[in-house]
Amino acid sequence: MIIQSKRVWIAGQFMAAQIEMDGEKIVDILEYGKKDVDVDYGNDRIVPGFIDIHTHGYDTWDTNDATPEGLRHWMKSITSEGVTGICPTTITQSHEVLSNAVKNVARVVEEGYEGAEILGIHFEGPYLDQKYKGAQPEQYCIPADVEEFKQYQEDAKGLIKVITMACEHDKDFALTEYCAQHGVLVSQGHSGATYEEAVMAIAHGAMSMTHVFNGMTPFHHRNPGLVGAAMRVRDVYGEVICDGNHSNVNSLNNYYMAKGKDHVIMITDALMAKGCPIGSKMLFGGQEIEVYPDGSAHLTATKGLAGSTLQVNRGLQVVVEKAGVPFEYAINSCTLNPARALGMDDRKGKICTGYDADIVVLNNDYDVVQTYARGKACK
Repeated sequence: MIIQSKRVWIAGQFMAAQIEMDGEKIVDILEYGKKDVDVDYGNDRIVPGFIDIHTHGYDTWDTNDATPEGLRHWMKSITSEGVTGICPTTITQSHEVLSNAVKNVARVVEEGYEGAEILGIHFEGPYLDQKYKGAQPEQYCIPADVEEFKQYQEDAKGLIKVITMACEHDKDFALTEYCAQHGVLVSQGHSGATYEEAVMAIAHGAMSMTHVFNGMTPFHHRNPGLVGAAMRVRDVYGEVICDGNHSNVNSLNNYYMAKGKDHVIMITDALMAKGCPIGSKMLFGGQEIEVYPDGSAHLTATKGLAGSTLQVNRGLQVVVEKAGVPFEYAINSCTLNPARALGMDDRKGKICTGYDADIVVLNNDYDVVQTYARGKACK
């Protein structure tokens, strides 16, 4: 199959080109108009497929629910916003619930599914700080435990690729080091770490930070905290929720411009409320949440932010059109950067020969015209 557009994102720029796909791969990049094409997208933008490494659920279904049909529905539906790769994300709960959650993801991967590719599991909690727990259930936030994590990873059949934890509570950085040495990206989050503690965690292998600005020690000019470390240490990845609610658009600009084009990771942190009507109420991690008119989800008990219902294509729009971030910085944050953080940038995150045919076509309003997930048209 051959598609073309006058605006294809290649090597950090838009250019007129054709893309030839065969099966799941991009097999050739050609000059615009060189061959007969199956689809001509005119002036619509063709970019790499979006990767969301931190997202909890969709359409009333949550990763912790551990039902195969829910996960399959999610993967099949999420391509409508241009997502071609995803890390289903847990929330802190009992050992039994978390074990069943990761077993379910492993089962679906083994048995097969359609749509976006499951790239791994993001294990958020339970090794979190009590003060900065956010919407994570306090009674299940516990100290880090290497042996317990090994059991979770065994249950997941090795699929846990990212872990969010409060490394300052990890005695001698034992779990931080274990994960870093066994191919799991350690992300500091829901953490009360000081700037100095954050840097020490980095020295022991923590190479990312979870939803920067949220669930962590804030920046102060005399006490930079975890946010200060996120901006100062530029070769460490940092997720950020780009809905304009969790962080002001000017803060998004500050973060992207301080961090550079290579290490910001756009996430949705979307909950099961995503895709549900405004006013919907449901349980998340055992706590009731409600969808507000701006699309955010809040705990009904405290009114605190619990997560988002953000679509990645709309996050891209917010970052470029409202936060004023250069397009290369923005598009990298939802394509190449998460692929690189996961160690999958040899096949994901770029429009390049030999790469997976994960492609999104966007119009000028950031609407998704078409998504190709591993070569299959599946909007």
